[in-house]
Amino acid sequence: MNKTWLVMRNEIVINVTRRSWLLLTVGVPVVLVLVMLARPLLTGGAPPAAGASASPASQEELKVEGYVDHSGLIRNIPTDIGDKLLAYADEGSAREALDAGDITAYYIVPEDYVEKGEFVYVYPDLSGFTPKGQSWVMRWALLVNLLDGDVERARQIWNPMDLKVTALTTEARREVGLGAAYWIPYATGMVLYVVIIMSSSLLRQSMGNERKDRVQEVLMLSVSPRQMLTGKLLGLAIVGLLQTAIWAGAAYAMMRLGGQTLNLAADAQLPFSVVAWSVVFFALGYAVYASLLGGVGALAGPNRMGSSSADFVIIWPLIIPIFFMMFLIENPNGMLAVVLSLFPLTAPVAMMTRLAAGGVPLWHPILAAALMAVTAYFVMRAVARVFHTQMLLSGQPFTVKRYFAALLGRA
Repeated sequence: MNKTWLVMRNEIVINVTRRSWLLLTVGVPVVLVLVMLARPLLTGGAPPAAGASASPASQEELKVEGYVDHSGLIRNIPTDIGDKLLAYADEGSAREALDAGDITAYYIVPEDYVEKGEFVYVYPDLSGFTPKGQSWVMRWALLVNLLDGDVERARQIWNPMDLKVTALTTEARREVGLGAAYWIPYATGMVLYVVIIMSSSLLRQSMGNERKDRVQEVLMLSVSPRQMLTGKLLGLAIVGLLQTAIWAGAAYAMMRLGGQTLNLAADAQLPFSVVAWSVVFFALGYAVYASLLGGVGALAGPNRMGSSSADFVIIWPLIIPIFFMMFLIENPNGMLAVVLSLFPLTAPVAMMTRLAAGGVPLWHPILAAALMAVTAYFVMRAVARVFHTQMLLSGQPFTVKRYFAALLGRA
């Protein structure tokens, strides 16, 4: 076990200190974040603030704005937006307040607002993305005043329906075809596919480089093949997850700097159970595919003739669910969806797509995880044998047939 941990630590240190890894994982996100921070200086103003959602109950990070009412409609400001909307007698006064930084923007309500329903939004910076501001604040104020200050009636008009759904089944399922209800399951499957392939390719590269430099022969004088494979799998899994976490954090930071938030609609949110299952299926999928790709690297080395075809053959099963993604989302409990999600080589992407779509019986992911765990165990044992076989095949040309023969112990 100590040797396994030593291999794991060695893989983490080697990979996270590589210049290419640091540049891709840390350098690129840092540059993008700096660009977002520098944008206000380049454009001469600050980016629009994070907009509140289209609801009078949402007041997160509201900016103080002003308004000029030529219609005489606004007689009072709703208490829920408080002092975030200031009145000015004319446009000159509002402009002076904007230049002084007292307000971030101001609205102009024309005399014919009641007939046309149009008002003007004045923002100091239109050189970048066209801002939407927090126009719902003014819309809410106008709605309340159109109803003579009746806030409760205004709330009913703003959100006229409080829908309560009673389902005949206990398993929740998304309504397909309603925006995020379709794209969230699709994105869930695709993200898991990318993360598994990206992390598995690290082991492929590591084994290929060691094959080229003949380091494996030296390592196996003191470390067993199983210890070496397990240590590399654990170490590179941590490296891959660290890379994914940094990219996700950078994306979130850029989104916040760009004036957006993660206030997702109900149909765009994933339950915690789906997130937990994604960790399980990533770990199992990574164990299977990283082991198989690592075996290719052990036999073929980096960029050796014939190895690219083996890489494609190995990852092909994981691609199959992507072609049937629409069917998996529309009918997550159909025969095709169930078969693909229970077959170990297609299970990670197929099962996570089904779980994100909803309505999947609990025993399905449990059975799929169990089958994948058994598969991962036998694949790791077979690949560990390849580490011995690659010495015997030293100097022989790599072929897909010879590789799978080595996995089956027939080489």
